[in-house]
Amino acid sequence: MAKAIPIDKLPFYSKKNLPDPSFDFSEGAAFLISKPKKWSSFDVVKRLRKCLDLRKIGHAGTLDPMATGLLILCTGKGTKSISQIQSQPKEYIGEVTFGAATPSHDAETEIEETAEFDHITKNMVEEVLRDQFDGQIIQVPPMYSALKHNGTPLYKLARKGKEVKRTPRQVIIYESQILNFQNPKLELYVKCSKGTYIRTLAYDLGKALDSLAHLTGLKRTAIGDFKNEDALSIDELEALFL
Repeated sequence: MAKAIPIDKLPFYSKKNLPDPSFDFSEGAAFLISKPKKWSSFDVVKRLRKCLDLRKIGHAGTLDPMATGLLILCTGKGTKSISQIQSQPKEYIGEVTFGAATPSHDAETEIEETAEFDHITKNMVEEVLRDQFDGQIIQVPPMYSALKHNGTPLYKLARKGKEVKRTPRQVIIYESQILNFQNPKLELYVKCSKGTYIRTLAYDLGKALDSLAHLTGLKRTAIGDFKNEDALSIDELEALFL
């Protein structure tokens, strides 16, 4: 069985390192792609498959359709290196809206509950982030997620109005920073470990502030040392191959 290619040996293609269309991508490569809003991560996989005429392609970390930003796709033998990329810290900029909660903890589903939010101040947010959401924390994965229960993705159960018990898990918040706060909107930078749900962070933050909250915007800006600013857009990708 072939071993995974170390990621420092895997060619990573981006705006700074454009791919050669004549390269045999089945031998292993990675693409930095900037995912557009409303596209699923698999939509991007399908587009790269079309560009390269190659079936064996996978992504290193899902982004929800609402989210934008960096998605790293591996090709051919490079798909065995996906876990190495997924283990890298992730960086996000998210917009949190206080005063309302949704079943999915983001704007993909309708508001189901509201709460007061006028009492929330920037100092309160800073204090709660520092005291409750720094370092190792525990999260309960949302029902609207791709995690599986008895082989069925949780989001499929959630769409049927079903809820099952999810195992809390430990994640790490390496850093958070308030970029802007105009109540009820909070713009927040987060650097976190693999497996962190930013929309769960938004929901838990609302609860910790004696209110409710949900995620209304999200952009992944980095995975490890790889930056979204270097990623190819879908149009740039297609211009290279189609």
